Amino acid sequence: MSGTAPADRLTPVDDIAGRTIYYDSDSESYHTWCVDDEYEPATTALLLTVASVQGVEPDELEALSDRVDPDALNTLVTHWQADTRHVDGSLSFPFADCTVTVYANGEIVIDPR
Repeated sequence: MSGTAPADRLTPVDDIAGRTIYYDSDSESYHTWCVDDEYEPATTALLLTVASVQGVEPDELEALSDRVDPDALNTLVTHWQADTRHVDGSLSFPFADCTVTVYANGEIVIDPR
């Protein structure tokens, strides 16, 4: 999965496992993208990013499976990425006192408000 941060609105705030986390001061949300050159489940990127935003270790978060089926989420994102047409989907759900939105292009947005 890939994606590049629009430099004019996002500020890098952290780097977790080779993934940069960006902050959008307009929407007060955090953004990251899954790693493009190696297989990484979307749920791994999501958990690492939420943990960073919350300032905790990933194993201190509530179970992701209490909010969404992790295998189904990974399958959906993989399907979006494999589709040769331009897919414009997203999925949002509450997790760890945040709203998480995963987009078809691999972007993950964490809104802690």
